Amino acid sequence: MEAANVLAKALKKRKTPLALYPVPRGGVPACYALGACLTELGIRWTIVSSPQAATHIVDDLVDSGGTSAYYQSINPAAQFVSLFVKNTKGGNAIWLKQPHLCGLKAANEWLIFPWEDHDEEVGIEDNVTRLLQYIGEDPERGGLIETPKRVAKAWDFWTSGYDKKPEDILKVFEDGAENYDELVIVKDIPFYTHCEHHMAPFFGTASIGYIPSGKIVGLSKLSRLLEMFARRLQVQERLTNQVADAIEEHLKPLGVGVLIEARHLCMESRGICQQGHMTRTCAVRGVLRTQEASRAEFLSLTK
Repeated sequence: MEAANVLAKALKKRKTPLALYPVPRGGVPACYALGACLTELGIRWTIVSSPQAATHIVDDLVDSGGTSAYYQSINPAAQFVSLFVKNTKGGNAIWLKQPHLCGLKAANEWLIFPWEDHDEEVGIEDNVTRLLQYIGEDPERGGLIETPKRVAKAWDFWTSGYDKKPEDILKVFEDGAENYDELVIVKDIPFYTHCEHHMAPFFGTASIGYIPSGKIVGLSKLSRLLEMFARRLQVQERLTNQVADAIEEHLKPLGVGVLIEARHLCMESRGICQQGHMTRTCAVRGVLRTQEASRAEFLSLTK
């Protein structure tokens, strides 16, 4: 209420009655808190149902400034006010052009209000909503209404590998491995993941091979192992090593080889913006590392 009281005193000299429009969702409790303080100061106010009818548009927090810019483009005559404001770069540029009133300055860390749902999934959706505001979009636009929920669901899927363990995937068999000591290779396994630097996709294929030492694994398990590690934030070098290390640890083979070729959208869609480059990484263990002939055979068979 301290922020609401400060804001109400700043509005004391404005013409009354004030017509307040609360920005969905956070602006609604902020508007009622502000209204209670206005009433104590003897200032008449009312809530209106559209931003076009407002003298003031009320929100709980101005972060990037995207929401402020959007509503002031709808009603340039209305003043955008909030309980708290952050001094973010995007917001400052907007506020210099369009004066803004706030109750209190806020630090740049994440703020949680009492009226916000603390459910983890809803919290993620709120993050996406603020991201949409940050880039200058209107989260209430028809095509974006369900976007926060869709993004939360998508990232649940894309990062589902954190909840899995290699030992639960690599069920080994001794039956069928008798006297077999040549390469077993599953070639050109497709994968899709996200880089940890920009959270942009990178994707490609992997060829995984090993030389059994009394134990073999179902061929589909090699694909599932790659998929498990790919459904985490990654860099290609780590992904390559993780697959090789897991096979070496749980199968105890004579040798392991993993070759990955991938395209990175963090390079193709931003930065240098050059398309079609392929990045190749290779990890070899055991005899595929120590014996040149075995290494050459693996690389030849994975071409």
